[in-house]
Order: sequence, then C-alpha cells, then structure tokens
Amino acid sequence: MKRLSTLVLLILSLAIQSASARVVKGRVFSSADTTVVVGADCRLMSGDRQVNSWRSNADGSFAVASGDKGSPRLEVEKHGFSTTEILIKGGSDDVDLGPVFLEKSVELKEVSVTANQVVYTKGRTIVYPSASEVKASSTSIELFQKLPLAGLTVNPIHQTLSVDGGSPYILINGRPASMNEVNTLAPKDIEKIEFSRFTPARYADKGGNGFIDITLKKRDDGGNVYAYARSAVNTAFVDGNIRGSYHQGPSQFSLFYNPSWRNYQSVYDFKTESYISPDFRVNLRSHDRAPFNYLTNQMQLKYDYSPSLNTLFSATFYAAPSSNDNRRLAHTADSELGNYDNLDKSRSKAFSPSLDLFFRRKFNDRNALEAQVVGTLSSSDYRHDNTYIYPDDREEIYSTNADSRRRSLISEVSYIHTFSVKTELSAGFQNTISHSTNTYLDTDYKPVLTENNNYLYASLGQSVGKFYFSLSSGLKMYWIKNDMNKRNFVRNLSRAQINWYINQKWRLFGSFVFSPSIPSLSALTDYPQQVSPYLVSNGNPDLKVSETFTYNLGASFNYKKFNATLITAYVNSNNSGIGDIAYLGDHLFLSQSVNARYYRQYAGRLMLQLNGVAGFGANITLNLNHYETAGANWSHNLTSFSADFSLWWNKGPFTISYWRKIPGKSLYGYQVGKEENGDALQFQYRPDKHWNLGVSWMYMFDKKGTRYPAWSYSLVNPSYRDRYIKDNGNMVVLSATYTADFGSIFRTARRSLNNSDNGSSLLKQ
Repeated sequence: MKRLSTLVLLILSLAIQSASARVVKGRVFSSADTTVVVGADCRLMSGDRQVNSWRSNADGSFAVASGDKGSPRLEVEKHGFSTTEILIKGGSDDVDLGPVFLEKSVELKEVSVTANQVVYTKGRTIVYPSASEVKASSTSIELFQKLPLAGLTVNPIHQTLSVDGGSPYILINGRPASMNEVNTLAPKDIEKIEFSRFTPARYADKGGNGFIDITLKKRDDGGNVYAYARSAVNTAFVDGNIRGSYHQGPSQFSLFYNPSWRNYQSVYDFKTESYISPDFRVNLRSHDRAPFNYLTNQMQLKYDYSPSLNTLFSATFYAAPSSNDNRRLAHTADSELGNYDNLDKSRSKAFSPSLDLFFRRKFNDRNALEAQVVGTLSSSDYRHDNTYIYPDDREEIYSTNADSRRRSLISEVSYIHTFSVKTELSAGFQNTISHSTNTYLDTDYKPVLTENNNYLYASLGQSVGKFYFSLSSGLKMYWIKNDMNKRNFVRNLSRAQINWYINQKWRLFGSFVFSPSIPSLSALTDYPQQVSPYLVSNGNPDLKVSETFTYNLGASFNYKKFNATLITAYVNSNNSGIGDIAYLGDHLFLSQSVNARYYRQYAGRLMLQLNGVAGFGANITLNLNHYETAGANWSHNLTSFSADFSLWWNKGPFTISYWRKIPGKSLYGYQVGKEENGDALQFQYRPDKHWNLGVSWMYMFDKKGTRYPAWSYSLVNPSYRDRYIKDNGNMVVLSATYTADFGSIFRTARRSLNNSDNGSSLLKQ
C-alpha cells in the first residue's frame, strides 16, 4: 500500500509538472515520535485565499500544485496537532521541503484555556469557537449565545436566531439550511461561523436579515450521531432533533428528523374593540379561552458526492408534514347585538415535499460555477368555522373551507470570478415558476394562479488597504396572473457596504440597502369572505410595491476577551403594506391590506460581551427604537426600549446559565405589539463525552406565562388585546443530549446557492 501511494504521488507529480505548474512536496511527521501523519491537510495559501490543497498519504507524503510564482504560504493541519505554517520562497522551480514536523496539541485534564479566534474580513465576522465554549454548550443555540457576533439575537426558549428583528439567511457548509437543521448540529462539530448583518446580493431576493454560514469539521470514512430531546414536566411542550451521517470515500449520507409538539389548554384572551362609522358604532368586550395544539415533523435525506475539493454534487429530499388545531371559546358583550357566545374552530394540514439538486465546479483558483434546481409539490387543507350563539339559541356560522395545491420549479446558476485576493466578482440568474390552484369548497370559486419570478444580480467586492467595499445590484422581474387580473412588477435591489479596519481593536462599518417588497400572492387575491357579523376579509389586487431604504453606521471594539459594538440604523419605507379596516356600509367593515404613505424607524443598539474569564461569560444587548408611520389622514409614533442578556459559568462537567429578555414594543401601521417576555435558568451536567443532561426553569415567577399584549390606533377599529399562555408559567423542562462519532475527517466542496419554495396563495380568515 505504501508503494502504491508513493507511485500514485509520483505519477500525479509528473502530470502536474507536465502542465508547467509549480509543485510543493514533502512528508509529514509527528515531532513526538517521528511517525508519519496520515490525512494531514496541506494547503497552499496566497493571502487569505486557498490556491490548492492535498491530504498526506499513507507514507505521510504530499504534493501540492500551484501556478503562483510569488511567495505562497503552506499550512499543514491535523486534528490533535498544532498547525504549522511555512513560507515558500518565490520562483518557478519545484520545492521539496523534506520532513515537515507537527507538534502534538496539549490539553490540561480535558480543559482547554484557548480563547475563540475572531477574524474580521470582507465585511464579515469569522469566529472559531473555543474549546471552553463548546464544552459549556449542549446545543448549537447555546453555543451561539456565547460567541461575539454583534447584531445576532439568540432565543434559547424557542431555539431561534434573529438579526435586527428578522430571520437571517443560514447556510451550512455553504448549502441551504433551516433553523431546525441548525438545531441538529452538535457544538463540537462546528469549526467556524461566518456572520454578517449585510445580506449578499445572491440572497437579497430571499428576504433574509443578515447572513450566517456554518462550517463543520470535515470527515473521512465514518460518521456521527446527534440526538437532543426536551420535554416540560408540567405542560405539553415536547421537541427534539435527531441527526445521523455516514461518510464513505467521496460520498456522504445524512438524515435528520425534527419533531415538535405543543398542546396548550390554558390560553386566554381579553379584548375590547369598536367598529366606528359615520352612522354606526358598535362596542365589543370579550374574554375567552383559546386552546391550541400543533405537530410538525421535519425530515431531510441528503446525499453529497465530492470526489475533490473542486467538485460537489448534492441531492436533498425534504418534507415537513404539519397539522394545527385551534379553538376559541368566547363570551362577548356586544352593544348592538347583546351578549352572545362565540365558538371559533380552525384546522389545517400541510405537506410540501421537495427535491433539491445542486452542482458546484471550481475550475481553478479564480473561477467557479454553481447550479441548482428545486422542485416542490405543496398541498394544504384549511377548515375554519366561526359560530355565533345568541341567547335565543339562534346560530350564525361563517365558514372558510379551502384546499390549495401548488407546483413550483426554482432554477439558478451563479458564476464567481476572483481577479485577485482583493477583488471578487459574482453574478447569477434565478427563475421561479409556480402554478397554484385554490379550491374554496363552499362556493364554485376555483382560482388558478400562475407566478413567474426572475432575479438577475451581480456583486463586486474590493479591498483597498484597510478598507473593504462591496457593491451589488439586482433586477427583479415578477409576473403574476389569475382568472381575473394580471400584475407585472420590475424593480431594482441595490446595496453597498464599507468596512474600515483601523487596527486589531477598532473597526468602523456602514451600509446602504434599497429593497422593494412585492405583495404576496394571498394579499393580491380578490376573494371577499365574511368572517364575523361586522367584518369582511379580502385581498387587494391594487396593492403597490413598497420601497425601503435602510442606512446603517456602526463601530466595534475588541480587546482580549471583551467585545463592544454600537450600531445605528435608519429605515424609510414608502407605500408600505399595512392592515386596514374601512366601512363598507350596511353595518359591514372591510379588512384588507393597503399602502401607507410612509414607515420610518430610528434604531440604536449596544452590545457588550465578556468571554471565558475563569469560566464566566456574559452577553448584554440594549436596544432603543423610535417608529413613525402615516397614512392618508392619520399618523402615529412610538419610542421603545428593550434588552436581553445572558450569563453563564462553567466548572468541570457543570454549567449554569441564565437568559432574560426585557420586551420592547413595535409600531407598524395602526398596530402596536409587545414582544414576548421570557427568561430561563438552566443547569447542565456532562457525565462523559457522549451525554449532556439539563434542567431548565422558564418564565420564572410569572403566573401568566407568555404574554402578548397588542393594541390598535385605528380610527375605524380601535382595540386592545391581552393574550397570555398560562401553561408556560414556571415551566420546568428536562433535556438530554447524546453524541457519538466514529471515523476521521471528511472534506467537501462548499455550496452557496440556496433556494426553497414556501409560498402560498391561499387567503385565510
């Protein structure tokens, strides 16, 4: 075998030499016992750009080809050893380094004191989690809480990530990923995380806030298993994640399953509202119990084939069957109709299997091509009965019973060209074609809706000294038609950012984003439905495209284990789509989306973080927001403060952490909503390298549990609502995590095209 590997190496070296490429070769040994090191990653680097790579053979030998006649850098890396770097002298001749020795890594009784490594480059923050942070985290969400990623908000109760109030666009090894898939990752499998509050051009059409790319540690033959489960003791709160993968040569198979179940009975609403017109007014006061339950099952089966670092083919099957059951039992005092009871029941089922085919080819160190095709078949069934029961036993029922079927095909191609280490250009084209049929069972109405969405984009990144600039622009061309009308939209998406890396401690950054918001298919659907004695709901086919301008300016300071970031933002949106209530006549009011004159937001955010001081860490975020919005004959404003902080301490196998959220308020149109409250105290015990056991106390000392107060300033339909889920109050949750590994390291090419279809044209009550 040794002779065979050597022969293969020589043949390859000759082939490389015949192509007039420079070759850097040698053999890798352990400095401790002079034995050969097999499977070491040998990478030739030019600046921060990888030129080529090789993995050491059975006899420790390697040969890395490069056409670079400058002075590249060789990095030799292997798990369990310290990384070695060697500067290669300039020239065109081959280089034989002879023996290259690696030093064994030193661990102190399984406790590493190494801090995480933070790199700021090309407008992104790259974090390599430290061993202590990984050890103190049983889930990926817990790990994210501890990392210095300014602008990222973590909710450990719901296990979600958010950036500036919205969901970020997430990649795993450059491929598409949902939040549920992120939750299946074991912290120890995460090599690095790239984060940016600035969404790249190729993802700007997908509506994400910010950008996260998680790189996993690579494997050879072998695999791993990760399982996580948690369940409340005192209420029906159960979810978990199971992930398994197996690697054989260039192939990788993976499977993940994420179930989530809720069954809440103690859910209460207290609401006051009025319907006001020039000749009619009604006042309503209601109190009700609104139990609900849902069950979701997310499943993914994936195959990757990567014969080299330059080539990747991926096939992914994804399905997420779900069901929801909601009830509302209300007693209402109505100034017009008197007192009555209200029984509101709704049920829905959805199933959207999809097949994702992806191909990436890196032709050389400067050019790469990506292509993706995603086919989705969606079906959803919706049943809604709203029954009003009066004292004389008279009943009025308002129903919506509808089925929706949707077929879609998404295709995209992207090309990346690297002019140099400092300059990169990318461009691409995406097309989405969909066909939806909605059947409203109580009528003969069966609209057929067709969508054709095209997105053409280009992006240029340039480094100049300590500055990094990025400019991108895209053209969105959107056609939609149904049985009654046809709409066309052509809009531009543009963004720019600048980063000034003053020194190792200070960084200044700014960005500008112009983005249109095209109305959803359901918002454009013209199908009126009476949903209560006073209210008719309908879409609005005359909705305009809203245009949003976003400006950001910020600064960050990093010193050893302390990080501080200040971010300011201004958002100005014209023709923003808002919910509206208008009087139709005959004691009926119309609920639909309309275009407001403007929406403005002024925001400031301060983030402070302390990492790993004697096992202790802290993360504090302070937010101040001011909102302004106006319509044809009204205007409103609101100022709100919010905060969240997390503390943790790790000692040996024990970890204790606390998270607290001080909720803020937000204003959009007439509507004011208050964020969900929350806190959690968690104890963890890691008896061995496989298991992590935990107990959490959530919504501490809050008898009403989760609260969602909201109110409306509408001149036609003013209201106030206090909703709370008592089941969540003082909730005790038990959790367990199990991980197991076998085999060694796997290296795969990375993907960055990420498409999925989650659209719906069904108009619901």
